[in-house]
Amino acid sequence: MEKNGIVFENISKSYGKNKNAVEHFNMTIAPGQIVGFIGPNGAGKTTTISMLTGILAPSTGDVFINGNSITKQPLEAKKQFGFVPDSPDMFLRLKGIEYLNFMADVYEVSGEERTKKIEVLAKKFGLEDALNDTIASYSHGMRQKIIVIGALLHDPYLWVLDEPMTGLDPQSAYELKEMMRQHADNGKVVFFSTHVLEVAEKLCDKVVIINHGIILFTGTLEEIREQFGLDKTLEEIFLEMTNNG
Repeated sequence: MEKNGIVFENISKSYGKNKNAVEHFNMTIAPGQIVGFIGPNGAGKTTTISMLTGILAPSTGDVFINGNSITKQPLEAKKQFGFVPDSPDMFLRLKGIEYLNFMADVYEVSGEERTKKIEVLAKKFGLEDALNDTIASYSHGMRQKIIVIGALLHDPYLWVLDEPMTGLDPQSAYELKEMMRQHADNGKVVFFSTHVLEVAEKLCDKVVIINHGIILFTGTLEEIREQFGLDKTLEEIFLEMTNNG
């Protein structure tokens, strides 16, 4: 088993007798990569991410994060990643700073280290003046930012981001994209779903296209263009693949 990186080993998820949300997904993500996970609504993206993060158990197969099985070694595997779900509407009664301290406690981040990281990240995302307000009082974009900060406090090896740009203002979206690139350049991994194909095209080292639970393509942008046309954009290729699918 690959010790460094992420391995999806034949994972499938079935709901009922005739419905497979995800079918036989195999992929290895090497250290140092940003992988964009794209597909129409209902294609199986969130189900796949839920299996990667241990929220859902796969019907078949397994996922390994730096050699740790998400099904057999869940605690060791979960320590390796930070997760930003597709909805930031959680822990609404807590103040921003209370939520961040809770996340730091979960991941055993020391007092000195968390203070420094919260200060840096809150300033980067423009939340330093809102940390003592309840999350319920935040706008959607502010809630998205606080969830992102909480996921990054323990400096995880793997970032799992489900539609992370939704609700972010242009400056914060730019900061997050820069952080994603730097994270991968430091030999770590970013796995994120997005509907913004221009972002995926500019940012990703590899893309995965899914439709109706079936992986249609896994590879680099160069490889997908070699297959579908060097002059085509990712958006054009995606629409061609999913409409034909």
